[in-house]
Amino acid sequence: MAGVEHEVTRNKQVTLKHYVSGFPKESDMNVVTSSISLNVPQGSKDTPLNGFGVAKVVDSTHPNYEKGDLVWGFTGWEEYSLVTAPEVLIKIQHIDVPLSYYAGILGMPGMTAYGGFYEVCSPKKGEYVYVSAASGAVGQLVGQFAKLVGCYVVGSAGSKEKVNLLTSKFGFDGAFNYKEEPDLDAALKRYFPEGIDIYFENVGGKMLDAVLLNMRLRGRIAVCGMISQYNLDKPEGVHNLMQVVGKRIRLEGFGASDYYHLYSKYTDFVIPFIKEGKINYVEDVAEGIESAPAALVGLFSGKNIGKQLVVVDCK
Repeated sequence: MAGVEHEVTRNKQVTLKHYVSGFPKESDMNVVTSSISLNVPQGSKDTPLNGFGVAKVVDSTHPNYEKGDLVWGFTGWEEYSLVTAPEVLIKIQHIDVPLSYYAGILGMPGMTAYGGFYEVCSPKKGEYVYVSAASGAVGQLVGQFAKLVGCYVVGSAGSKEKVNLLTSKFGFDGAFNYKEEPDLDAALKRYFPEGIDIYFENVGGKMLDAVLLNMRLRGRIAVCGMISQYNLDKPEGVHNLMQVVGKRIRLEGFGASDYYHLYSKYTDFVIPFIKEGKINYVEDVAEGIESAPAALVGLFSGKNIGKQLVVVDCK
C-alpha cells in the first residue's frame, strides 16, 4: 500500500515468560515493546500470546481485505498483528452495534452460546434449564436464549453482585451464589424440584456431579468448558456418571468453531434482539495492553463480570 511501505511503529506485546503449570500469574507474562513495519509481510520478531480480538486492517495483499476493513477473530496480544492465515478472521458487516460485541456476543462467546444451546440442547418451551458460570460471557447469553424459547432458567455465579445481575438484567427466573451453598445437590433440588432438562456446563467438578443427580429423563448436557478444572495438577473425579445411563442423559462436548458455518444465521437472529433491547450484554473492560496479564489472571478467580475485554488504543 503506497505511503506506508517504509513506516515502522512501536508494537507493545504480551509474551510468555516462564509459565510451567497451575494457575497463571502476572509474573508469568511480560509486556515488551518491539517494532513492526506497517506493510505486509514484515511482522514483529517476538511471539505474543494469542486470543480473540477485534481489529482494523492497516494493510493487506489479500483480495478479500483492504485498508480500513474491520475484522474479528484470532489475533496476537499486541497492538499490531501480521495475520498470515486470513481464514482465522471474519469481516465485520454490521457496524451499527458496539464493535466490542464482536469479541463477545457477536463473536466466539456468542457462537458458543448459540450452537451449544440451540444445536446441542434442542430446547423446547417449558423445559427446565440450569446454567453454571451464568454471568460470564457465554452463560449470560444462554440464559437469555432460554427465556426467548419460553424455558424456566436458573443460573449460578460466585458473588452477590453477579447473582443480582442474573435476575435483574438478564431475566433469569432464579439465581444463587454457589460459594454460599454447602450442599450443591440440595441447592439444585431447591430451584429444580422437578429436575433439570438442560444443563449448560461451564464449571465441571463438584458442580457436574451435583447436576447429574438432578437431571430429568432424557436430559441434555452441553459441555463447552470446565473452568473449575483448568490448571489443576490433578483434575477432580466425577462420581455420578451412572446417572447418564439410568436417565438416558445425552452429554456432549463441543466448540464454537463447530458452528461457525451458522454465523450469518446467528447474526440475523441476534442483532434485532440487541437493537430492540431484548438481549442485554455486560462487558468488563480493562484499558491498555499492559492490563492484559492482570485481566487474564482475574478470570480464574471470577474477578470479571461479563466478558473480559482489553481495549488497545494504537493511535
